[in-house]
Amino acid sequence: MFRGLDEGAGVFSRLLLCAVCLSSAMQTYQIHRGAGAGFLLQALVPLLESAAPFTAPLKLGWVSGSLDSAWVPTAVGLSLLAFAFHWLSGDRCTANVLLGGVLLVAASSGYLREEGKAVVAHSVTVVASITILIVSVFTGNAYGIAGSLLAGTAGVLAGTELQQLLMLRKRDVLCCLMAAANLTWRWALQAQHQELEQGPVGPLAETFD
Repeated sequence: MFRGLDEGAGVFSRLLLCAVCLSSAMQTYQIHRGAGAGFLLQALVPLLESAAPFTAPLKLGWVSGSLDSAWVPTAVGLSLLAFAFHWLSGDRCTANVLLGGVLLVAASSGYLREEGKAVVAHSVTVVASITILIVSVFTGNAYGIAGSLLAGTAGVLAGTELQQLLMLRKRDVLCCLMAAANLTWRWALQAQHQELEQGPVGPLAETFD
């Protein structure tokens, strides 16, 4: 019975994350191409995980191979979101450095061991959430702050040895946290874009005048 509940919770959490990321990609694509691509990349992993049980009888090796490198689209997707926040706020140097660094690490993923990949994935989640948090604090974006705290919590939990939390498997809790984080980040990008159309406001207004 409990195993069935775990499997059901796992399917629900993955589909929730996938749905949130796909809808966010469609709604933010016109705001910033990087943000749309970042949400889309984050939707790939839960989509592949949900499809894996159905493709196993077909012996599609590329699905299982893709899951082995699932941290790459997640890491690049998060860095693209951080890139979008910094770019829209005018800090294009930091945006390019963040994205370039993650792309270099992703390109050398073949030389990393499993422990190294886990550390990189955890580090990218924390760094992306911190950088978005900094931008959101200075621009007064409450949605951005909330999303960063949710993603930061997911990053901290991912680095622990806990297997269950609140009667759920850790990976299912992480999916729900990241779904909530991506949803609030979508609202944050929409709010930031609206403020840019109306003119710069907040503590950085004088800087960008």
